[in-house]
Amino acid sequence: MGKRIGLLTGGGDCPGLNPAIRGAVIQATALGHECVGLLDGWKGMIEGNSRPLSREDVEEIVGKGGTMLGTSRTNPYKKEGGVQKCLETMKKLKLDALIAMGGEDTLGVASKLFAEHKFPVVGVPKTMDNDLSSTDYTFGFDTSVTLAVDAAHRLVDTGRSHKRIMILEVMGRHAGWVSLFTGIAAGADYVCLPERPVDVKDMTARLKAAHAKKNVALVVASEAIDLPGEKKDEKLDEFGHMILKERGVAERLTEIIQKETGVETRSAVIGHMQRGGPPTLFDRMLGTRVGVKAAQMVDAGKFGVMVALKGTEVVPVSLKDATGTLKTVTPEWLSLLDTLMYPSGAAKSAGAQGKANAAAR
Repeated sequence: MGKRIGLLTGGGDCPGLNPAIRGAVIQATALGHECVGLLDGWKGMIEGNSRPLSREDVEEIVGKGGTMLGTSRTNPYKKEGGVQKCLETMKKLKLDALIAMGGEDTLGVASKLFAEHKFPVVGVPKTMDNDLSSTDYTFGFDTSVTLAVDAAHRLVDTGRSHKRIMILEVMGRHAGWVSLFTGIAAGADYVCLPERPVDVKDMTARLKAAHAKKNVALVVASEAIDLPGEKKDEKLDEFGHMILKERGVAERLTEIIQKETGVETRSAVIGHMQRGGPPTLFDRMLGTRVGVKAAQMVDAGKFGVMVALKGTEVVPVSLKDATGTLKTVTPEWLSLLDTLMYPSGAAKSAGAQGKANAAAR
């Protein structure tokens, strides 16, 4: 007997959501199920706002950015009666299951609802930050980094023309995967990540050395890095995340670097441009595959799981495990980054001396 399946997309939007919706709806309808879209994430579940979803509705959205269902950062556990209203919406709309697409916040709610109420939910991992555990990659990440790398190359072009140090601020609140991959792929001279405090002395030494050699230097910085001497902002959102300062990282870094190096420094913030636009091939394929797999999990009656990319396979994993801890940049990646960033004058001298000693032996 066919099931009635709800779909929602929560949290920040990113490229790949529409392909995931499309994959889920096409697979579900092929298996004889009916799909209903909940509008604006968990807000739609609380308020009962929905629309029907047929194959015809999703046929042409594979290359479109954003989400056709709308999204919000609503947390039912922070709204009076929010959880109960979600349960009532399931009954009101006669839903047999829900496919929730989102990151740590959206899927954290899904995991909690399953644990506390046996809520029949399957999660689809979506975050441009690539910080969800139990999956190798999330859709949205590849597109955001591809856009950031293009922006970085453009900054270097203009920076070289004016002999400046250029700073690109990218998204990444708790994990530095976007800044890491952008920095490595764009050949940045220094990369700032949330996983470790900025060493101003080391950073400026590397930038001065790079600028002296190339007449330009590039810094890629995550939006939530710790800078020396600054107090953390204590304002939190509904999911308990720190609200970032109005005066962004790029602006503050510009002042520090220009003061310490004496080199004219400029910055740019790519911001929400990383969230929009058509998804890359990788994100279209990944979004489609996890959407299809989610519908298959619903068909099999396997709930409380998230569909994850493991190697080249898409497999179910525990929602609890997937949302228990964030996936942050590991020491191995930091070591690779340190190898690739521009060496300071001291590091270059040490390297040259090492080669001379080896030759003498």
